[in-house]
Amino acid sequence: MKIIKQDIVYKVAQSLDELHPNDQELILQAKHFANRSYSPYSKFKVGVAAKLKSGKIVGGANQENASFPISVCAEQTVLTNCVINHPKDPIMQIAITAKSAIQKIIAPVTPCGACRQSIAEYEQRQTAPIQLILQGETGPIYIIDGVSHLLPLSFDGSVL
Repeated sequence: MKIIKQDIVYKVAQSLDELHPNDQELILQAKHFANRSYSPYSKFKVGVAAKLKSGKIVGGANQENASFPISVCAEQTVLTNCVINHPKDPIMQIAITAKSAIQKIIAPVTPCGACRQSIAEYEQRQTAPIQLILQGETGPIYIIDGVSHLLPLSFDGSVL
């Protein structure tokens, strides 16, 4: 039996000052969109800002429901917004951030498994990776050049 090891490759910035001004703006937009979250139950507000190839920034925020399974992640809202309103404008970057009324989020927030799969499918559809920029309320920032680094063995339509 053969053992295969895969490593994740990403960059870490300790503050916004280390980022390019355009990337700083994208994180700040994600923080702005987090304020549009509807999260009365978890008090965990997630905001996403997607930068399209045209330079346009599209936002999303999580939307909870008392029946948690039908809640919608912020990443899902921004992907839906992009595919419906900007179908021919590829996503180049997605910034994701979160804040909580319960505790200070000091670590980067990564997409859940379902959102990783959705981003992977979006990358396949547009045949180009999407750079992820991840930060909590404060603390380090992770820059990941494509969701395949977070979901190395993703499921895709080729097996259907």
